[in-house]
Amino acid sequence: MEVRFAKENELDRVNELRKQVNDVHVAGKPDVFKPGFCDELKNFINVIRDDPEQEIVVAVMDSVICGFAIIHHINKPENPFMKERDFLDIDEFCVDEAYRRKGVATSLISFIKDYAKENGFHRIELNMWEFNQGALAFYESVGFETFRRYMEIML
Repeated sequence: MEVRFAKENELDRVNELRKQVNDVHVAGKPDVFKPGFCDELKNFINVIRDDPEQEIVVAVMDSVICGFAIIHHINKPENPFMKERDFLDIDEFCVDEAYRRKGVATSLISFIKDYAKENGFHRIELNMWEFNQGALAFYESVGFETFRRYMEIML
């Protein structure tokens, strides 16, 4: 398996995986997420690609892109309540269902950790939806810890 930054001609495949993520979100939280994968969502991959603060990472197995992550450098300046925060955020993450439990996700996280260290980041963050317990179990298994929660009351 190879983990590296995506090439221009691979963005359509990345979008296929992004649609899988969207479908999981729609099924898990239909009151929040819209079904389908409209042109605006498809084209957003170009916004990500062109943003110097973001990178698209792919995992390739048997010449197939089987997983991806969008990583985003975020800097939040100091304010009266909080210290400055400079970190790497995993904004999107997916392993194709056909390639799960084969080390793809762990390899992606390892690549991201190495990239973060090489670029002077001391923190990697991500957010996830509570309904996705499989993702939670994986993230905890590779060292992520919950440090903040969003809660709701449905009326």
